[in-house]
Formats: sequence, C-alpha cells, structure tokens
Amino acid sequence: MLFLTSTIITSITLRRFIPAASSFRVPSLSPIYSGFSQSFMSSVSVTESADCLQVQGHVQYDTPDHITPSNVHTSPLEQFHIWFNQAREANVREPDAMSLSTATASGIPSSRMVLFKQLDKRGFVFYTNYTSRKSRELEENPQAALLFFWREMSRQVRVLGRVEKLSKEESGEYFKSRPVGTRLGAWASHQSSVIGEDDLVNRLTEVQERFGVQASDKEGDVPLPDFWGGWRVIPSEVEFWLGKPSRLHDRVRYLRVEGSPNNQPQWTIDRLSP
Repeated sequence: MLFLTSTIITSITLRRFIPAASSFRVPSLSPIYSGFSQSFMSSVSVTESADCLQVQGHVQYDTPDHITPSNVHTSPLEQFHIWFNQAREANVREPDAMSLSTATASGIPSSRMVLFKQLDKRGFVFYTNYTSRKSRELEENPQAALLFFWREMSRQVRVLGRVEKLSKEESGEYFKSRPVGTRLGAWASHQSSVIGEDDLVNRLTEVQERFGVQASDKEGDVPLPDFWGGWRVIPSEVEFWLGKPSRLHDRVRYLRVEGSPNNQPQWTIDRLSP
C-alpha cells in the first residue's frame, strides 16, 4: 500500500464540436506508455433456445504495458488525464462517453451513458436536465458511479464519489459554448417525461419562435434554462483496469484518505486481485 499526497491538475474541458486537438494540451506521456498496440483473441459463441440465450467464451486481451502502484501517478485525476489523452491519441471512439450510475434513496439503481465534459481539481463534470431521472436520484441520494470503457485499448476507469451541483455561473459559461440547436433542445426536452409522437417537434418549433432563432443557425441568443446545468462527481475511489491474458488483469485502486483537504487530497494506492 502507498500513502501519498497528490498534485492536482488544473482543468480539462471538452468541446465535442471543436476538433479535439484544439482543446487540449497533451501532457508528457507516462513511462508505462510507449505507443499503443494490442491484439484480441475472441472465442465467443452463442447458443440459443426457445427460452434461453447462452454465451460461451470471452475475448482474450493482450496488452503490452502494465500498471502497478509504483508506476502510476500519485493523483488519480492526473492518472486519468494521462490515460484520457492516450485514448484520444489511439483514436478511441468517443473517449468522453461514460456510464453514470445513480440510485434512489431506497437503493434502486439506474444507469445510462452520458458525456464527460470537464475534469477540474475537484472532480468529473457532466451536464443534464435537472428534472431528469438522474438528477432526481442525485438529489435524493447524492452519490454516483462513473465508468469509462475504452475498448480499443482494453482499459477502463471506475469512479465513485459524492456529487455537487455546479454554480449557475459555471453552467452558464458552458451552456453558451454549445451549438444553437443543442441549446434549443435543452429548452424543448422535458427529459424523462412521457411524450406523444409529435410533442418534441412541436416544442422545438415553439422555442425557436420564442427566441427568434433556428436550430440550424450558427449564432443566436438562447439563455440557460433554470432547469438545466452541471453536476460534479468528487471522487472518493478511482480504479484503473487494464486487460491482460488469462483474465489476470491489472487493477490499481486509489482510495481518498478521509478528512484530507480538497485542495491537496491524500490517497492510498493498492493493487487489487483480478
């Protein structure tokens, strides 16, 4: 076990509609990364019957690098920064896609894919409708789990932590950077509510008329809705997983030391059995 004080990165901000290379400063690569290559060996087969579908076998991973507590960064946020940029360099499709899991106050879970938008010194940021199911559950039970899976690299990152809402100023700054059509869509969608077949089209027409812009316009004044904004997941646990042959995968887990300061959190780093 390692007990470490971490050095925290400043911020990563994503803009999907700007070429990725223009919005990042790629840091120096970790010593564990020297150009990515891997191979898959798949022996998956499926057996189907009237009442059952069975899957036999699994993909065998063969990755050249290893991760251990001794060769990862002292901060999980810095380590994520390194891996995320390597995923971009390896042309991983949608490296910003992540699974978000929430639960009701009584513990009933739900998961969905959302887009990671920013990493700052406190945690991972995404944006959504505050009336959606995910937001209602985060209000009831302010804990969340994130999962990034970069199949092309046989890597995944798992994040657990408490959540907090972003300030209206933070959400507004990001909202202004979105395309006009996406901003109109935020007004038109009553997310997670039941709607009729034509309701969404009709609502979009209404908000276009209300703000005097079209979804196809390059510019337009569409304000931030009161019911829309960001959430930040402040990690208490982060695990990095690397697929290896014979299911003997590399797993490195960071646990935040309870009571350590937000501006300089401390972490214990352990290797986990696969």
